[in-house]
Amino acid sequence: IMKTLTEEVTSQYSEETHADCPHCGKRVQRKRFDPKHVSTLNGEFDLKRGYFYCKSCEKGFHPMDEALDLAREVHQYDMQEKMALFAAAMPYDRACELFTQATGLTLGKHFGHDNINRIGELTALETVIPDKEEIEQRIESAKNGSESLPVLVVACDGAHAPTRAKGGRNKRGKGKWREVKGFRLYLLGEDDRIIHIAGWHQIQDSEQLAKDLEIVAERIPQDKVRIALLGDGADWVWNVMTRSFPKGRQVLDYYHMSEHVNKVAKLQYGDTLAALEWKEATITRLFLDKTGYVIGGLRRMDAISTEAKEEIRKLIGYLQNNTNRFGYQQCQDEGIPIGSGGIESANKYISHVRLKLSGAWWLEENGNAMLRIRCAIYNGTFDKVFKRYVEMKNKRSESL
Repeated sequence: IMKTLTEEVTSQYSEETHADCPHCGKRVQRKRFDPKHVSTLNGEFDLKRGYFYCKSCEKGFHPMDEALDLAREVHQYDMQEKMALFAAAMPYDRACELFTQATGLTLGKHFGHDNINRIGELTALETVIPDKEEIEQRIESAKNGSESLPVLVVACDGAHAPTRAKGGRNKRGKGKWREVKGFRLYLLGEDDRIIHIAGWHQIQDSEQLAKDLEIVAERIPQDKVRIALLGDGADWVWNVMTRSFPKGRQVLDYYHMSEHVNKVAKLQYGDTLAALEWKEATITRLFLDKTGYVIGGLRRMDAISTEAKEEIRKLIGYLQNNTNRFGYQQCQDEGIPIGSGGIESANKYISHVRLKLSGAWWLEENGNAMLRIRCAIYNGTFDKVFKRYVEMKNKRSESL
């Protein structure tokens, strides 16, 4: 049925003996008919389409391919789109198995892998991130009729992914862990809803991440939100965020702070009631922005061991470096979050769930291709990403 319908609606292309070159517009004569095997979600069939060659441009073309929006590959865009969604969620082999169960169609062993890489290669941050109009709509949704400005949370963090270098023929290069640096932006609405704006993760350095965040920041109407920057205390995290949001309120993640305090408590007091009392008192002071009192107490503390002394020194430096990032009580009073669970969950969903599968080792470019696709799904922009992919594929075909 598909073949008959296709032949019916494209009969004019089968009969034409001349066509205009899509590059220069020159009228050229048909050279021959070329067969093409087409595989779609509606089944497989063969087509016969006219081939034309322009001597001036030294390029050939098939008018029917453009009319039907055919991919150069056998498996057409409808199959590529659905398989990308399967492969972005699970191991490639399992994705192919479920695709076959769901559609009755069989794919090649490496199709899922190659398909993700093709789409990811032509996917850019500018398309993965929602456009300015969509972001402004989400901001209005967060306000929910209120006159007060919603809180825009900007959080930045690093995850890790198993990567490998390119090896020789039939060999894998030596593996190593690389940092996946990413950011997440989300809104806190008047009714305590979390409204996601954008997430972006790549295997890259902090300088490139900062440039990526600058692109996103240009789409944010910063006068319409109250901006909170959440980080775990690493210098690169604050450098990345403050470049794009210099007026944002910096908040040190409460749970990371607690972990640092807990280390000192255990080394100094052991597993005792005194450890619990000191830890709770210290965290309470930091919660109330009494950082100076805590630092003074640490300096007067008589360490019971060399290890405890070193951890006390580290905690003093940690608190001094983040002096202006406490005040948790005031943050809560103003509706500003104090925990970085938003970016932690993004790390897990975007990176860990797919890249840290047992036995998986990724070439950097392939890992980033997968991350771009997963970010698009996370941001709700996959349809736009795939549409852009088709457009760019067609342009490449025209240039060949």
